[in-house]
Amino acid sequence: MSKERVIDPQELKNDEVFDLTLRPKSLAEFIGQQKIKENLQIFMAAAKKRQEPIEHVLLYGPPGLGKTTLAHIIANEMQSGIRITSGPALERSGDLAAILTNLEDGDILFIDEIHRLNKTIEEILYPAMEEYALDIVIGKGPSARTLRLNLPHFTIVGATTKISLLSSPLRDRFGNIYHLSFYQDDEIGQIVNRSAQILNIRLEQPAALQIAKRSRKTPRVANRILKRVRDFAEVKADGTITDLVTKKALSMLDIDEFGLDEIDRRILQIIIEKFSGGPVGLNTLSAATAEEMATIEDVYEPFLMQIGFLKRTSQGRVATEAAYKHLGLKNPEKQNRLI
Repeated sequence: MSKERVIDPQELKNDEVFDLTLRPKSLAEFIGQQKIKENLQIFMAAAKKRQEPIEHVLLYGPPGLGKTTLAHIIANEMQSGIRITSGPALERSGDLAAILTNLEDGDILFIDEIHRLNKTIEEILYPAMEEYALDIVIGKGPSARTLRLNLPHFTIVGATTKISLLSSPLRDRFGNIYHLSFYQDDEIGQIVNRSAQILNIRLEQPAALQIAKRSRKTPRVANRILKRVRDFAEVKADGTITDLVTKKALSMLDIDEFGLDEIDRRILQIIIEKFSGGPVGLNTLSAATAEEMATIEDVYEPFLMQIGFLKRTSQGRVATEAAYKHLGLKNPEKQNRLI
């Protein structure tokens, strides 16, 4: 795996405390994802009116867009407790049973990376989600018997970056399924301004827009860049984040005006220079870039595709005309068409 990158949308080691400080506590404070907020508001208001827990919620989309934050907001708005776990952490049925039996009525169980649950755990979850019951097998062989425990009425909030890896039976048990999209630059600008206020950072508006433009349309990346630019401003300037200070800091971090770093540009350059712009298979691209296939597919590709620099075809990955232009390279195919 590559070294830590400032623009990595995945949570890094030092992010947790920083994220907790800046995390919105209510839907009113949460910027962006307007349709999801409106739907959640209605579903939560209806559940409160009926004095029932909200239906199970599945949140999916690229990392860093606010899935964990929304899970905490749902718990706050419903005035419920929240327990946090992840698919890989639930290895044995006993792990899940211990969590479920300790929940209280109305509690939220947040399962991150829910697509990584193993089949045994999934099958235990089905009756728990539908009937609020836990079936435990006692003993082995012919003498084995099933004991059914009643569970409190709780809500599972699942989060995944790969909804396609979720089995249909599990996906069908979620009453509310929401896709979190990349943010617009003006929304990221609002998030940067809000974070600067909370952290008492002197931030000029052109600088906020500059950070927003280079944050890969991802709040987690925006907040991380803000933190790095703040450090630069304190050491190299008077602490105020101006447009000039921001540009210098981002130049030092090697983040260009599209939010690409050296690794992004290298991937595009290899596709263009070694494979004539593509198509090139993921396996071959992984070998040529010395990056894991999963890292290319999950971390680099989504944003390169979002900004129109990369296309995924049935034959493989293809660099677009915009990628050639950004890297200052000529597209031989286009040149040939002109001759």
